[in-house]
Amino acid sequence: MKIEKVLTCKGISGYYNKDLLAIKAGASPDGFVFRDPPVTPGFNAITQPGEALSVILILSDKQIVFGDCIDVVFAGMAGRDPIFKAAEHQELVENEVAAFLRGKSIIQFKELAESIDTMKVSGKRLHAAVRYGVTQALLDGAAKANHVTMAEVIESEYGCRIATQPIPLLACTPNDQKANIDKMVLKKVPFLPHGSSSHVERDIGSQGEKLLDYIQWLIQRINSLRDSNYHPTIHLDVYGTLGEAFALNIAKIAEFIGKMEDACSPFPLMVETPIIANSREKQITLYKELLAAIKKRSIRAKVIVDEWCNTLEDIQLFSDEKAADILQVKTPDLGGINNSIEAILICKKKGMGAYIGGTVNGTDQSARISAHIALATQADFLMAKPGQGVDEGLMIEHNEMQRTLTLIKSMKL
Repeated sequence: MKIEKVLTCKGISGYYNKDLLAIKAGASPDGFVFRDPPVTPGFNAITQPGEALSVILILSDKQIVFGDCIDVVFAGMAGRDPIFKAAEHQELVENEVAAFLRGKSIIQFKELAESIDTMKVSGKRLHAAVRYGVTQALLDGAAKANHVTMAEVIESEYGCRIATQPIPLLACTPNDQKANIDKMVLKKVPFLPHGSSSHVERDIGSQGEKLLDYIQWLIQRINSLRDSNYHPTIHLDVYGTLGEAFALNIAKIAEFIGKMEDACSPFPLMVETPIIANSREKQITLYKELLAAIKKRSIRAKVIVDEWCNTLEDIQLFSDEKAADILQVKTPDLGGINNSIEAILICKKKGMGAYIGGTVNGTDQSARISAHIALATQADFLMAKPGQGVDEGLMIEHNEMQRTLTLIKSMKL
């Protein structure tokens, strides 16, 4: 089975790009938008609609497969590629990438995906979003060519074993959209609510008092709605604000995480991105110091790293250094999805926790493919995406995993 034709079309993502540096610098919100100018290069506004570029492959038996090129919400910072604009990459995909792919066998995924992931045009590597979308299409194509699920292609080529149950989901909602918490509890989401604490004064408070107030409300709300058999893990992404609020004082940050843990009782706590340093090396150093300080205080909360852990090389380094309890494998940042697969397997080999993140700025297709990667690699949990409406992301990924497991089971009977 070969690739006969490559097509593209511009689309929209499930959310928006946001200039995190401008938000942290004190931009004033006006509803969903900000009136201040952007700071990060490439942004036209602090909040702007995310873009997608669908890459469609027509196979030699006329089957059609596709993947979506997208980037993360907070693009262009902490070592990430610049914000993705579909029009800037469409011609390159239709010409150079298409010329490379036409006539190639699509029976095997890994080798062809690695070729795309390392491909250079005019001496430059393809944007991570392009590598992400094209390799999605290649995995979809390998599955169609072999008449199996995408999870089975991964299992076969990477020597892993598909989970027998759906991977637990992490639902996401901004802190100010409190009605979404009710949706998460009603649907018994295992990990919640991710949150969106990106500004110290607005979301955290100078001593963390605003975040503690939010946690207190969150726990009270969960307890008022939950069944006795529902015991979620509280996951809070603070986008480096603890480092800002406590001036990178590791002891104070650790003590505050202890207060967060107490406020979350009786539920376990995970804190993502307590610190964003100004380099990868500094990020590793600070996270190792923070983990030591947390352990010294017998705090059980888990620390997750995201920023500066963007590539397969980064994942390897953070895993080697044990510079977090859990690594987010942020799929668009890693470029080719072959890297996301390898990243989870590296974390497991090193005894690190790992979850398939990605971005609420993804699409339905990128979310479905994330579900297959999570199943095949047995990730610890999976971010529900795209969007931040809760129900849509939960539906897409949960149903994709259920369908996939049902199909696999049926073929073995």
